Amino acid sequence: MKKIKAVIFDMDGVLIEAKEWHYESLNRALALFGSSISRYDHLTTFDGLPTKKKLEMLSLVAGFPIGLHRLVNELKQQYTMEIVYANCKPVFQQQYALSKLKEEGYKLAVCSNSVTKTVEIMMEKAALIDYLEFFLSNQDVVNGKPDPSIYNLAIQRLGLQPEECLIVEDNEHGIRAAKDSGAHVLVVESPADVHYYNIKNRIKEIENA
Repeated sequence: MKKIKAVIFDMDGVLIEAKEWHYESLNRALALFGSSISRYDHLTTFDGLPTKKKLEMLSLVAGFPIGLHRLVNELKQQYTMEIVYANCKPVFQQQYALSKLKEEGYKLAVCSNSVTKTVEIMMEKAALIDYLEFFLSNQDVVNGKPDPSIYNLAIQRLGLQPEECLIVEDNEHGIRAAKDSGAHVLVVESPADVHYYNIKNRIKEIENA
């Protein structure tokens, strides 16, 4: 029988309702230079990618000046932090899920396409950091999602095989990275779907297959 020993979570749109925060922060920074990403493009193309990758794509398709990437990235992180400090707070459903899973002996980790500082602050503000073995950010790998590197690294660090891990993801780039790592995947629409029973049902489904 297959045995799941760890649950690895994406962060934005999975543990934290932060997709909108990243969208707003980047557009606020881009607006200073007369640029923006439409909501349609955000939802169909850019969602879930690291800011660095979003800016590269923007330069490619819309001619956004490459020389401004670093400044826009720094401003975006600053604006994101302002929103995080104002809005990020503990949610009982996620706290309950992680505390129960940890109590049952599962190893828990977070793999996010956000930068290290953002992941750390969000996990602290959401009161989830103490349930984790560790978290990884896009700064821990050369290529962010949809490349599976971040999940490969997490599985390796947990000392497990991919088939012993369940990854919880919400967007196409993350789902692709999760599947390519060889792990099992639970696809969710939003943090509202990330609750203990949903995760346990998926684990049972895998173990009974």
